[in-house]
Amino acid sequence: MAVLDWLLQSDPAIRWQVLRDLTNTPPDIIAAERARVAAEGWGAQLLALQDQDGYWAGGACFPAQSFHWRDEGDGQPWTSTLPTLQLLWEFGIDPHAPAVRRAIASVHANCRWEHDNQPFFEGEVEPCINGRTVALGAYFGIDTTPIVERLLAEQLPDGGWNCEAERGSVRSSFHTTINVLEGLLQYEHATGGSPQLKAARRRAEEYLLERALFRRKATRDVISPAWLQFSFPPRWHYDILRALDYFRHAHAAHTPDPRLDEAIQLVRDKQQSDGLWPLENTHPGRIHFPLENGDNRPSRWNTLRALRVLRWYDQLPPHDLPA
Repeated sequence: MAVLDWLLQSDPAIRWQVLRDLTNTPPDIIAAERARVAAEGWGAQLLALQDQDGYWAGGACFPAQSFHWRDEGDGQPWTSTLPTLQLLWEFGIDPHAPAVRRAIASVHANCRWEHDNQPFFEGEVEPCINGRTVALGAYFGIDTTPIVERLLAEQLPDGGWNCEAERGSVRSSFHTTINVLEGLLQYEHATGGSPQLKAARRRAEEYLLERALFRRKATRDVISPAWLQFSFPPRWHYDILRALDYFRHAHAAHTPDPRLDEAIQLVRDKQQSDGLWPLENTHPGRIHFPLENGDNRPSRWNTLRALRVLRWYDQLPPHDLPA
């Protein structure tokens, strides 16, 4: 119970998800805690940082003053509209809260992509960006069907997606694929989905499962050691905890696929003696404000995510946590 107490001594964005995912708290109490995300703490702070023209930091994907961030050497900045809305989605902010509806309406009316001045919720050309835009549109109540149709047409023969496909790549990217999968799942939850969409999701899931979430299909070598480290926020990056949380969300009512076993064991192995998980591999770049105390220190976000993944995998009731 000490782990739960520690998790609950935090921002409403974490507290309401702990109550929902790790306890048997009544729904009305969970809803009341969730309502606080838009009114106080991190969620309210992000909403207050929106510019009058609807953007955050003056840009859709990149801040207005950071088009040369690669030359600056400090990492991609994370203060523009897309990563900020992604954070609000990950916080589980109530999309019907008046302040949220005003913020999204302003984005919808005014925000345009740097790529070719496309309206924000019409997407642009990279599937990793479009997948996140679909997720945001579905979550916040904006129709993104044309982007979904584009993504379905862009699925590669091996089952996933890759932002480099327009430059000739025929192999999928784990990074791009998880962004698209999360978007399609959110869209399916919002609309019911179509047989074509569900089939595309299944094929993309197979792409990940055939590789045990982190291994090369042919040699079984680890593709990237960074994928075995758990960051939060993940931004556009892939790691196995993000993938496992997707499978938990997508298959909450089903027995987990045994091909997840090795990835699950990696999650178990990272649990510290105090029952917590550390923050790892924070993606560098300018941020609005910190959500954690830094890498290699206990992480509420990773502990919450790891515990709910293990609870799903072990088929435990909400009030029983994995040892």
